[in-house]
Amino acid sequence: MSTIKPFRALRPRKDLAERVAAPPYDVVNTKTAMKMAEGNPLSFLRIARAEIDLPPGTDLYDASVYAMAGENLQRLVRDGIMVQDPTPCLYLYRQTMDGRTQLGLVTLVSAVEYDEGKIKIHEKTLKRKEDDRVNYILGTRAHNEPVFLSFRATETLRTLMQDPTKQEPEYDFTTDDQFGRVRHEFWVVDDENAIKAISDAFSTLPALYVADGHHRSASAWRVWKQLKSENPNHTGQEEYNFFMAVVFPHDELFIYDYNRVIRDLGGLSPEKFFEKACQSFTVSTPFPSRKPAQKHEFGMYMDGTWHLLTARPGSFDGNDPYQRLDVSIIHENLIQPVLGIDDPKTNPRIDFVGGILGMDELERLVDSGEFTLAISIFPTSLEDVFDVADRNMTMPPKSTWFEPKLRSGLFVHPLDS
Repeated sequence: MSTIKPFRALRPRKDLAERVAAPPYDVVNTKTAMKMAEGNPLSFLRIARAEIDLPPGTDLYDASVYAMAGENLQRLVRDGIMVQDPTPCLYLYRQTMDGRTQLGLVTLVSAVEYDEGKIKIHEKTLKRKEDDRVNYILGTRAHNEPVFLSFRATETLRTLMQDPTKQEPEYDFTTDDQFGRVRHEFWVVDDENAIKAISDAFSTLPALYVADGHHRSASAWRVWKQLKSENPNHTGQEEYNFFMAVVFPHDELFIYDYNRVIRDLGGLSPEKFFEKACQSFTVSTPFPSRKPAQKHEFGMYMDGTWHLLTARPGSFDGNDPYQRLDVSIIHENLIQPVLGIDDPKTNPRIDFVGGILGMDELERLVDSGEFTLAISIFPTSLEDVFDVADRNMTMPPKSTWFEPKLRSGLFVHPLDS
């Protein structure tokens, strides 16, 4: 059973939605956020990256940042920029990018079900990042940015979610920036019969899956635990028992490849490196297409030449959902044993490049001399993600890159509704 819950979203006026909407906090740094919000006092970056309104050099985790986020959100409310819906609603958010469309349901999901493992995860989180999101939630008294969830699609839910989109959208605008050209459409579902039908259909799903936003979901869970423990009259229906998500059918989502660049060969000569690589991979040169066409194939760019690496039979366990991931195969057979890079999350010799930037970016990084080799990887499938999560396993770091990103500021879940 998967519980969804309508809520009274705090959201921008129709005529101001495009000015408020902003990229999520975790895809921009302070410098980029400052530049994108320049001249726009309504930008949600002034909440999600509130340090841009504080003196330069302010520590990102200073209490003043969370206080400023709360002040800026309340300013938008006081000035009538963001208004809370009078009754609980569900919402639909459709994004179109490069001819692809994904339609998600904006709703609340249950912190209790997250605690019980019914909302499944596939990544480990870092405590400091969790602490940051907890402080943002408490500082604003709201869930400001949604968790990106997915579910195994059903025709019933597909129909129920598409029906409201036959009406004129509440918001309809296009962003064109460093994150691509994306059309954003948004509908309000306030009909009680439609809400019940969608809720009933979701109740038949055995699980929901975190696609992106593991730190947001873990932080919402921690806030639930904290506020529940502080409330002697806890009933289980308080707003903090639920957190905000956009839930997408699995077959509408697109995962880009997430590629690797390596700074050096760890003291090996190129000849020795290729000798060791051939123990687990067959190597074909040249590889003009640069991008692997199927699982268990890898492109490798080095010294101005592309090579095709194909995993040898027996180099991985095809029955293990973790071991058969291409990101696992390349790490366990090349990056760790040959190049000596053990923990890719902390080792400075490795970096990661989202596939949306293309193969030209991999070539540029190597040709610049900053990196010695680049590895292109076939994209992880959502079924792979589900298989790992269903077995309570975690994916290797930097396994998935979802596009388009959800725009922040179009809906907020106040904890004091």
